[in-house]
Amino acid sequence: MEPPPESPRETPTMADTAAEFLSLIGLKELEWCLFAETLAVVAMGAPPRDKAEGQWWMAAQWAPYQGEGEPVQSCILVQTRFRGKQDGVPVSSTLKAYVTWQLETLEQEEQECLELRPHPTEKRTHVVSHQHGMTVSKTLQEGEAEPQCQSFCYSRAKLRGLLLEGASLLLLRVLARRHTMPPNLVFPAMDTEGNLCTSSYSALGIQRQAVGSAETEVFVIERAVHSSSGASTVWHSSFLPNGHLAQLMQIGSPVLMVLQDESILSKSGRFEPQLPFPKEPLDWEEDIQLYSWFLDRKDELQLSHAAYLQQHPEVRALLSDFLQALLFQQPHDPISFAAEFFAHQRPIGSPFASTGAASPVPSSPPANSK
Repeated sequence: MEPPPESPRETPTMADTAAEFLSLIGLKELEWCLFAETLAVVAMGAPPRDKAEGQWWMAAQWAPYQGEGEPVQSCILVQTRFRGKQDGVPVSSTLKAYVTWQLETLEQEEQECLELRPHPTEKRTHVVSHQHGMTVSKTLQEGEAEPQCQSFCYSRAKLRGLLLEGASLLLLRVLARRHTMPPNLVFPAMDTEGNLCTSSYSALGIQRQAVGSAETEVFVIERAVHSSSGASTVWHSSFLPNGHLAQLMQIGSPVLMVLQDESILSKSGRFEPQLPFPKEPLDWEEDIQLYSWFLDRKDELQLSHAAYLQQHPEVRALLSDFLQALLFQQPHDPISFAAEFFAHQRPIGSPFASTGAASPVPSSPPANSK
């Protein structure tokens, strides 16, 4: 009898390969990528020390995240800010993304503003993951006209290996620190319109680039987002050995982002200690999520404290005895008085007159003594 024919092995899909690659990134690798950095926005072809026309900033750090109806979890918060000019018109953009250490995006919001007077344009794209898949919400505000809103969903089956913008910025840092990457590295992605597409990554090798008036070796990575419409957007990112950017350039853009401060380079080409996170004004009472955490923590502490005092009634007696002695004596140095008071060991709650140890409060002479 002939053996049954072997079933052909399924060729892994792009999504399977992408998901497997992301699963092999170590937590320690990501922790080395959690830092902040700032680049100057300059006109293409400008001298290295030319006056900046804007600024690009990125930071990645651990942060708590709570999805709707889910417990709080620890993830990586990726933020970017860009401010510059396009044909003389001020342009700004921000990104805020919550990403797991497996580089899965939990929530992401991108905002782009073109401050064209008197009709400024603002575009927002909000993406949130949930148990059924992912919801994309887009808003376009042009001047004082009614905002145009659109919302649609993707099933979870279509999201395997998906790498959104915030997660991509982290992946670039990981690849830069490795100084090596496999060929044909492709991931499912999402374009600026919220449509599913692909993004590819390739190494352009070690090059020498200027940092201020100095020159150093950088590892250059090309990232391309291939839109479903057929157009591609390409970036070249030049990294220093520890994953910090020396230059970021979008092909075809009239500006590029460069590191101008050469003082952070050591003689070996490595960085000095990481740049601090820029201070941001924080009004936690106006932040719904932070204020909710505050109230939850406040209730938790109050219940814990009340339970402890109920289990240890001697605490109230101890504090009562101390305050009685303090107010009766009214010492000039209450701290030294407290140290002496609590140094005496005696049964809690027993009156001073009945203790065997000497009391810090002197006994009052009898009323009829002379």
